[in-house]
Amino acid sequence: MLFIYTTNISTRLQYILAELFKNEYTLTNNIEEYLAHNGACINYSANAIKALELQVVPHPLLQEKSIRNQDTECFDWIGYPVFFKTNNGAIPFDIFSASFYLLSRYEEYLPHSVDEYGRYSHTNSLAFKNKFLHLPLIQLWMQQLAIQLQQLATNYSLPSAIFSFTPTYDIDIAYSYLHQPILKNVFGFFKDLLQAKFESFSERAMVYAGKQKDPFDQYNWLQDLHEQYQLNPIYFFLVSNKRKGVDKNISPSKKAMRQLMQKIGKKYLVGIHPSWQSGNDTTVLKNEINALSSILNAPVQSSRQHFLRMQLPSTYQQLIALGITKEHSMGYGSINGFRASYANAYFWYDLKNELKTTLEIHPFCYMDATAIFKLGYAPYEAKKELQDFYKIIQSVNGNMICIFHNNFLTDQVALYEWNKTYASFLADCFQTPVYQINA
Repeated sequence: MLFIYTTNISTRLQYILAELFKNEYTLTNNIEEYLAHNGACINYSANAIKALELQVVPHPLLQEKSIRNQDTECFDWIGYPVFFKTNNGAIPFDIFSASFYLLSRYEEYLPHSVDEYGRYSHTNSLAFKNKFLHLPLIQLWMQQLAIQLQQLATNYSLPSAIFSFTPTYDIDIAYSYLHQPILKNVFGFFKDLLQAKFESFSERAMVYAGKQKDPFDQYNWLQDLHEQYQLNPIYFFLVSNKRKGVDKNISPSKKAMRQLMQKIGKKYLVGIHPSWQSGNDTTVLKNEINALSSILNAPVQSSRQHFLRMQLPSTYQQLIALGITKEHSMGYGSINGFRASYANAYFWYDLKNELKTTLEIHPFCYMDATAIFKLGYAPYEAKKELQDFYKIIQSVNGNMICIFHNNFLTDQVALYEWNKTYASFLADCFQTPVYQINA
């Protein structure tokens, strides 16, 4: 058992140690108890105490109860960027304060610019500015810390973890033609003709004639992939009753939509995809969660924001109040990578109220829409990025969560290569099945 000594036990310190070491440590401010321990020891204080210990000199952050600008100048440690520099310790920075800063998303509480959708812009982030957004940096730091602890106690190891892969799907538009409003389809026919889009006109006609499946109906194909590679996906459904702006899904009152959600819900985990409209109205959000719960005849506990619209701490506080326990929006819509520099689930720390919450955050690292529209990747570039994320997350035994959309995984000519890219990635990386624990 790892023993950690500190002179001051704070809420922030207790939180970050619990996330980094899980339950495999003892925290004490009793120096006699610490001195008596013969195994792996971390001295989290300004003064050295005994010969066989790893000393980490504290930065003030974990003793503070305010939110203020911090000096986060980065420098190199064993090939990795680090910050919160300290003196005299076994490592040259406060790994616990730095991890807390990244995991709590401390910087998102500070004044910042927003992107075109009013979201926290990735260009504000320390990870982007210092070129480590592509790394689960906290876990890489912890691996190096474990190596140093093993020099003191050869039998020490980090809490056990197994690499897993969780494909997730945002169902923003369940069907391209079928079950859409009549006026929308009539207008679509005429628009295709006027713009000489004869391929779309023909496709629409074939679908309505029952001679071709709807191009967004990729659900059986996805199920075949999941069964082949023994994966447990998560589906997030947009169930807005009102079509408005970016909320374009088919109404949940439609029989076909209810049947689709029920069919998928019988086999896989289904979560809510809160509409853009719900971001301005808690009542709308509550109604959407209740609607999905009624359709599934089960409580809804997982969520991912539509267009990743979120603000800290208000979005998370609203979700907690409505019974959501697992949140999947921790990532950027404008670039792929690790928003919290972490590739495993963790509990959200509410900085405004200084407490660890019951909301479990499941960060994602890749979204197909980002690769296609924001980064302008060719399919082979996106596949390389997926493979790079796979390798680095596998190296830290993390959980690789990716976002895909049924309407970008179609057999249509314009997107067929993306369909093939996803299938090819799975074949290359998971030919030997990876058994995944539900996120």
